[in-house]
Amino acid sequence: MAEPLEMLDIASEDPEAVRTCYAERGWGDGLPLVAPTPERVDAMLAGSRGDADEPVAVLPPRSGVATRRVIAVNGVLAGCRPEHLPVLVAAVQALARPEVNLRGINATTHPVAPLLIVHGEIARTAGYNAGAGAFGPGNVANAATGRALRLLLLHVADAVPGSGDASTQGGPAKYTYCVAENLAESPWGGYAASVGVDAPSAVTVHCGEAPHNFHDMESSEPAAILDKAASAMASLASNNAPVSGAEFFVMMCPEHAAACAAAGWTRDHVASYLHERARLPAGDLRTAFALRAWAPWQEALPDDAPMALTEHPDNIRVVVVGGPGKHSSVIPSWGMTRSATVPVELVTPGGNRR
Repeated sequence: MAEPLEMLDIASEDPEAVRTCYAERGWGDGLPLVAPTPERVDAMLAGSRGDADEPVAVLPPRSGVATRRVIAVNGVLAGCRPEHLPVLVAAVQALARPEVNLRGINATTHPVAPLLIVHGEIARTAGYNAGAGAFGPGNVANAATGRALRLLLLHVADAVPGSGDASTQGGPAKYTYCVAENLAESPWGGYAASVGVDAPSAVTVHCGEAPHNFHDMESSEPAAILDKAASAMASLASNNAPVSGAEFFVMMCPEHAAACAAAGWTRDHVASYLHERARLPAGDLRTAFALRAWAPWQEALPDDAPMALTEHPDNIRVVVVGGPGKHSSVIPSWGMTRSATVPVELVTPGGNRR
């Protein structure tokens, strides 16, 4: 059983007053906050079964305990609605997976932020934006859920800039970084099922940089479109260059995905092509990085050999996101981390989990 929460009396529920009260204690993200009154927290927890004070996960570096109640409090602070709580709970579970390496994520000087991708039924029922402007403003679910996850990192993990979070410059994705998969326009089905998570709803956490845009308004051939993605990937600037086991997430707009599928290309074809095309001379990579985490066969390559920016095509993850316009993006990894996809546990009106 987790320790009971300390009650904090705030004279006013005004968001500015709540922010001031939190800021005096080194809490919050600098923006106005919704007062987490007992009534609001209880309403947030209404759709969650079990003991609200049982631990869901332990989050480093402080090894803070995240319970459903703690998660609900931070959800209220961020402006979430009750239907967003199952996504937040699953996201916290994903962050705590050992392959994500949350301690390293928070300790690095890199501007990494956890990207939360919402998949399946709950993306629709809870109002997440998977279409036009999905990475941008204007949607409560995306904005508030991503913000709540950051507040949990600040308040539970102690990922506070300068102490628990060592990022040199930080980045805007450290405020909120949440998007939904555009399942309705994906020619390949859902991403979660493609990585072995067979559930009506799921979330993926990928710890990486901000999206790197690439566009192709003219081509109908997959190779012409994907060559532009490969050019964004083949860079000395990201941690994928010295860490060859790192992932890339390629967030394809529906039109680019449709062009690939129309030519008979699957997700695996896309990943394999990008693996072949996103390459730099091994010697250039060696010159740029004395400290490397490469596979032994890569270290053995001669300097003039073209080397892939990730050691295996499986490290290139393809998700359909966005609306019309033929702009897609590449999201490089921090490096010493792996994405995690977990099911979202939903509670039906009768109280059953599914």
